[in-house]
Amino acid sequence: MPTAQQARHTHRIGVMKCKAGRYLRLITRTQASIETTQMTASRLTPEGTRMSNLKIAIVLGSTRPGRNGKAVADWVLAKAKARTAAHYELIDLLDYPLPHLDEPLPPAMGQYAGEHTKEWAEKIASYDGFIFVTPEYNHSTSGVLKNAIDYLHAEWNNKAAAFVAYGSLGGTRAIEHLRGIMSELQVAHVRQQLSFSLFTDFENFCSFNPAALHDDASIIMFDQLESWAGALKKLRG
Repeated sequence: MPTAQQARHTHRIGVMKCKAGRYLRLITRTQASIETTQMTASRLTPEGTRMSNLKIAIVLGSTRPGRNGKAVADWVLAKAKARTAAHYELIDLLDYPLPHLDEPLPPAMGQYAGEHTKEWAEKIASYDGFIFVTPEYNHSTSGVLKNAIDYLHAEWNNKAAAFVAYGSLGGTRAIEHLRGIMSELQVAHVRQQLSFSLFTDFENFCSFNPAALHDDASIIMFDQLESWAGALKKLRG
């Protein structure tokens, strides 16, 4: 005959097993729910790699002949191709030859008149985030990039942005100006940025050969940008 103490001990073991079973079932259901949510929010590429529905544009902000920016933007795009949390595309401002801002009404009103503006607005509206690749001209960003940004308003709002710059001082002053512009447009700009020096990341100031340290920095930038772009996508509904 088991003693009263043994009976209590057996009862406690039974209660603990019951609680453990419920806890394991809860973990299993929660994990299944997370996986279902992730599958719903993503799609499969033809190669079978899971890809998020997030769309992020890499905006090349230089149109000069012989520009260094194209090599930089291509490098960013190549790094982005390895990502599975977002789909990245390159927008080359050469393909969108916008005149100096010629809309009769302020962009914040959203009443665009020009066909070139409507085309540009439709393109930008389709993205959840942006990586701006900018040179540094006279302590600021390029005129062509500033003009392209100024054309629109709502299409930028409540999205996320990151910055990649190049110049004699790594384009840092161009980025600082872009941060102020993005704040006014209600764009969440992430802390991590990439700054390429014409002295150390280019050969003869024209052949792009970035230092290895930028690889790790780019991963942080992508992680931050994708997190913010995803959160703001939900906010926009």
